[in-house]
Amino acid sequence: MCVGCGPDHPTGLHVTVTAGEGLTVSGSFTVTDDHQGAPGLAHGGILSLAFDEVLGSLIWLIGEPAVTGHLETSYRRPVPVGTTLYIGAAIDRVDGRKIYMSASGRENAVDGPVSVTASAVFVVVPATHFVEHGRAVAPSELSEAAAKVAEVNP
Repeated sequence: MCVGCGPDHPTGLHVTVTAGEGLTVSGSFTVTDDHQGAPGLAHGGILSLAFDEVLGSLIWLIGEPAVTGHLETSYRRPVPVGTTLYIGAAIDRVDGRKIYMSASGRENAVDGPVSVTASAVFVVVPATHFVEHGRAVAPSELSEAAAKVAEVNP
């Protein structure tokens, strides 16, 4: 039950992501009262989580397991509760095991004002990384996408 994309997580972000042209994706989520820090405003850590979720989904486009190595988030303007943040993300380049990415989040429309930007470096890892460092889970705990990966990489 992923706090970022899990549709059944009671206070999760419920981020949805769609593949775009080339090595791009677009995602969105709506900030709720459960996501606020200062009264009426999104918590910065929640916004970072949303960006990590959308940037991480780019990995599905290259077909190699990878984890977040570095994530830098810049907050350009406050994001009020009730705002739908539209996040566009792209792979900028690959250098060995490092995958360089960037993203921007816009308020209430894909062409709305930019509120948050992020850059990240994801690091390709062997599939065994998740077995060695994670925990066993029941199939019911996996998202639909993760369940498909588990079927292919038991």
